[in-house]
Amino acid sequence: MSTLYPLILLASIWLFFFAQLSTSINWQFVSDVGAYGLVTTAIAFPVFYGEWQELQQALLIIACASAIGLLGKLLISAKRPDLSGNDSFPSNHTANAVAASTALMLCYGWFIGLLSYGLAVCVGLGRVKAFKHHWRDVVVGLGVGLVAAVIAVKYM
Repeated sequence: MSTLYPLILLASIWLFFFAQLSTSINWQFVSDVGAYGLVTTAIAFPVFYGEWQELQQALLIIACASAIGLLGKLLISAKRPDLSGNDSFPSNHTANAVAASTALMLCYGWFIGLLSYGLAVCVGLGRVKAFKHHWRDVVVGLGVGLVAAVIAVKYM
């Protein structure tokens, strides 16, 4: 189980974030790249390495986070800061980023986990800066991602 390729991909996403900081930042784009990049990394590398148990775990963790987040959006009507809809609570981008980070940490260890949790924090920050979520949405999204991971690992 090599961590070289996930490390290279996560480092590339970090470099993308730092490059965005030196220019005018499109926070919506940054948060999308971070969230989808983490989910893709958590799913693609177990497939690449033939680690089917880890793939199943990652898929279950991310699916639980998405399901809990979407259920929250359906049950709780909260306006987005940019007034683009009533589905602000919780932040599903953040929930999925944290869920994917947890899957990566469980599969590839604490160093990959540290890098990916840092990216998940950047995703949450990007959602607030893009006026798509309030801070409470992001904090609850973080909690949803962690709770989903605990549920998935417990019942796996």
